[in-house]
Amino acid sequence: MSTHLQASLFDQTDQLRLGPLDGIRRTGLGLGAWIDVLPGWLAGSDALFEQLAAEVPWRAKRRKMYDQVVDVPRLLAFYGQDDVLPHPVLSEAREALSAHYAEELGEPFTTAGLCYYRDGRDSVAWHGDRIGRGAREDTMVAILSVGAPRDLLLRPARGGGESVRRPLGHGDLVVMGGSCQRTWEHSIPKTTRATGPRISVQFRPHGVH
Repeated sequence: MSTHLQASLFDQTDQLRLGPLDGIRRTGLGLGAWIDVLPGWLAGSDALFEQLAAEVPWRAKRRKMYDQVVDVPRLLAFYGQDDVLPHPVLSEAREALSAHYAEELGEPFTTAGLCYYRDGRDSVAWHGDRIGRGAREDTMVAILSVGAPRDLLLRPARGGGESVRRPLGHGDLVVMGGSCQRTWEHSIPKTTRATGPRISVQFRPHGVH
């Protein structure tokens, strides 16, 4: 199922290796929300992309929109707390994130949701992870991106305001924290620019969807 990925010019190693998290940088968004960003956290990420694209049991979902049923414009996979993740480095990443944010989050990351954006036509609409505890509690969602960069956009959920844009791919990490899921929305918009495929891995605590 893998489509062609142009390798990163800045990550020429085939050895999968997580870097330290002490270089992560936080940006306050307002309304109690923030994001942490660490470019290139996972070295050798292009090799991981190829393996995930080929071996994960991807599912195509359909949903009702107005008076018709349409395809969800991306492929999906989900791993619960007791499931074995599709590559050991993802287990390492989840453990490292749980340890780094242990005091601030107060609980570990437990689940992993994967999204496969095959090209610029695949996307995810504006939303917050508000099904479950994220609707009423501060929480965190950590996203590790592999493959070609795609723009993550964030905007206030109410009242308007400028959006924040972060291109993510090739092993980049972003963590959305504080009130971000309640007071901000995020999306991966469609693009007409030539772009390669991307996979995002979203680590969440129990009960956050």
